[in-house]
Amino acid sequence: MAPLLIVLSGPSGVGKDTILHRLLLAEPRIRKISTVTTRPPRPGEVEGRDHYFVSTDRFHELISENALLEHANVYGNLYGVPRSDVDRFLGEGRDVVLRTDIQGAASVKALAPEAVSIFVSPGNLADLRARIEKRGFVDAEDLALRLETAQREMDAAAAFDYVVVNPEDDLDTAVNSVRRILTEERVRA
Repeated sequence: MAPLLIVLSGPSGVGKDTILHRLLLAEPRIRKISTVTTRPPRPGEVEGRDHYFVSTDRFHELISENALLEHANVYGNLYGVPRSDVDRFLGEGRDVVLRTDIQGAASVKALAPEAVSIFVSPGNLADLRARIEKRGFVDAEDLALRLETAQREMDAAAAFDYVVVNPEDDLDTAVNSVRRILTEERVRA
């Protein structure tokens, strides 16, 4: 069975990290690729587990070295997927999951059409707003930008192989939906 390259995407605050965390606990063959970013760590984030935190200069060096599978500017910070991590885990026969923004998902799909792309959608924009506000690290201007961007991103959901709704207070439904998708895709691979 060939390993899967999985792209998990959706609007900021929709619960991608929470779904991914639960998925990794339930599916030991999956490896998460930590992205490289220029943004500072948030409280509780760990270098190498959550992201690789680098300077803008170092990020540009990685681009020039062709060390990133894809990269994008998201809310004023640079994010990229380390090519070597993806290659290593796929080479070991492990499924690889990338948690990216919409731009990154499109870039990965263009480079690897066989990638399984999953868009995580909120129940509605009001739910998404509440989730973002609960995180507590955005001001009113940033919140408005994220919600405006989320609407555009939700319009792009049709470009993904699958759409999974992550309803408020029902994480199990979303996680189980992703697991069913991966089971079906493994049979096809």
